[in-house]
Amino acid sequence: MRPAPGTYLPYTQAYIDLVPAEADPLVQLRQQAAEMHRELADLTEAQALLRYAPGKWTPKEVLVHILDAERIFGYRALRFARADAQELPGFDENEFAANSEANDRSMSELLTEYHAVRAATVAFFGGLNAEQLDRAGRANGGAVTVRALLYIVAGHEQHHLRILRERYWPLLPPAATPSAQHQPAAVR
Repeated sequence: MRPAPGTYLPYTQAYIDLVPAEADPLVQLRQQAAEMHRELADLTEAQALLRYAPGKWTPKEVLVHILDAERIFGYRALRFARADAQELPGFDENEFAANSEANDRSMSELLTEYHAVRAATVAFFGGLNAEQLDRAGRANGGAVTVRALLYIVAGHEQHHLRILRERYWPLLPPAATPSAQHQPAAVR
């Protein structure tokens, strides 16, 4: 069941909308892990440091941003699922990215961390019952349910996968794009 309007901050609607109406967000999270790995695992170091415009994040920074956001959304979900009534603060994604040192790490190391975080996220949300999923709390100045946070995690990653494909990969030579590497030669 999709989160009802009013159970999340309006700006997160765009993420929730990226989870297809008929989709199970837990299945989407599992599928995204393989998809993200395919998109990033074969990048060269130079490609992993590409910025599609001045001041934009590199693919490594995008991945660490996804990790940071997933941990924060998961933490919020944990607190609210356990009926914690304390309001939780927001976070500044740009400050997090600027202080992540993502570009100093190997993509292999970042993907290992990504898979560990994703496995923990799927295990946590998969262990919640309907009552826990419908519990709510306040974060970043607004009310949000645990169910909405599950959809936000999945939609947020889908958003960044789309950005990688639309803004980063067109800057790479055609045979070097992650999507091209995983297509049969006749399709390339």
